[in-house]
Amino acid sequence: MRNLPKVKGVKFATVEAGIKYSGRKDVFFAAFDPNTVVAGVFTKSKCSSAAVDFCRKNLKGGIARALVVNSGNANAFTGMKGEKAVELTAQIAAKQLSCDVSEVFLASTGVIGEPLDAEKFRQVLKASDLQSTPYIEPAKAIMTTDTYPKLISKTIQIGGVDIVINGIAKGAGMIAPDMATMLSFIFTDMPISADILQALLNKYIKTSFNSISIDSDTSTSDTVLVFATRQAGNSKIAPITDKKDKNAKIFGKALAEVLFDLAMMVVRDGEGASKFVKISVKGAKSNKSAKKIAFSIANSPLVKTAIAGEDANWGRVVMAIGKAGEPANRDKISIAFGSLLVAKNGEAAANYSEKAGSEYMKNNDIEIIVDVGINKGKASVYTCDLTHEYISINADYRS
Repeated sequence: MRNLPKVKGVKFATVEAGIKYSGRKDVFFAAFDPNTVVAGVFTKSKCSSAAVDFCRKNLKGGIARALVVNSGNANAFTGMKGEKAVELTAQIAAKQLSCDVSEVFLASTGVIGEPLDAEKFRQVLKASDLQSTPYIEPAKAIMTTDTYPKLISKTIQIGGVDIVINGIAKGAGMIAPDMATMLSFIFTDMPISADILQALLNKYIKTSFNSISIDSDTSTSDTVLVFATRQAGNSKIAPITDKKDKNAKIFGKALAEVLFDLAMMVVRDGEGASKFVKISVKGAKSNKSAKKIAFSIANSPLVKTAIAGEDANWGRVVMAIGKAGEPANRDKISIAFGSLLVAKNGEAAANYSEKAGSEYMKNNDIEIIVDVGINKGKASVYTCDLTHEYISINADYRS
């Protein structure tokens, strides 16, 4: 999708600041009308970026007037220089919009350990450049190793009023989120309170960005922010202030779909990926246990390289189940590739054909289904294969 509808109360500009790249826009500057609320989730990395620390502090206020995102430099592991850079960036943005620095949110993605020259923002962050569309421009501006811009929109009706939810994301590598993905921003005009918006984001991040992995590495910069301008319907519908409100369920379902679709775009664009892989685990002690087993399979280099080579080596799946450290009944485990049963009750399935297994692995979309034979816990996670191209991209990343 390229032509996303306008979201009332949101304007933005994309500019070229020359942070790392030349000849391309690398900064996204968004402005929100007064009374816009914000929710966010961030990386749990102990080496979080200066922008993440800044946003965590500002999120407590629940109000947003500005967002500044840059690609090419993560402003992570940059000490006091990083802190000063985010402070200066926020001051420049706040001055343009006549708002407080506590209402400014920031995100940076790119190389870790290199100081960010925030003075470059002084000449390019201009309120006069702000407009309402097209959303593909900010989606392109925040790309690093992405091969395509990631954006989506969903419109729902509540009380006869159209509610728009637009989302953009970036991410292709260093993806094993412990909260979110590298960067994703959602914009809506839904009338809703900040605390309910935060509760919905916390709930649906689990089944979207927190259920994906490209390479098992969690970024220093992972950030997901949702901005609600609350302008839909011109007050024809009451703001959602209670999680039991029926409209909270309707809006939450739509938000969940936007988050999930963006997360799947990230997986499909995994660095060097040639296959999209769904790992489904059932029969586990709990849903949490099932998810841990699923991630053990999804993050295994041996499993991922077998998939890249179209090798139906289900023994590697057995290995990954065992190393997860979660309860599993070895003699009741079953494994299937799609509808093809390859192992049952702890051994190769009686009618399993290696030829059929190899044929299935040629598909672009693969599903590995595991039953660990313990209880009723279940979970699904999403990943991709690991190819030579992944090595090439990351070996040359700073070259």
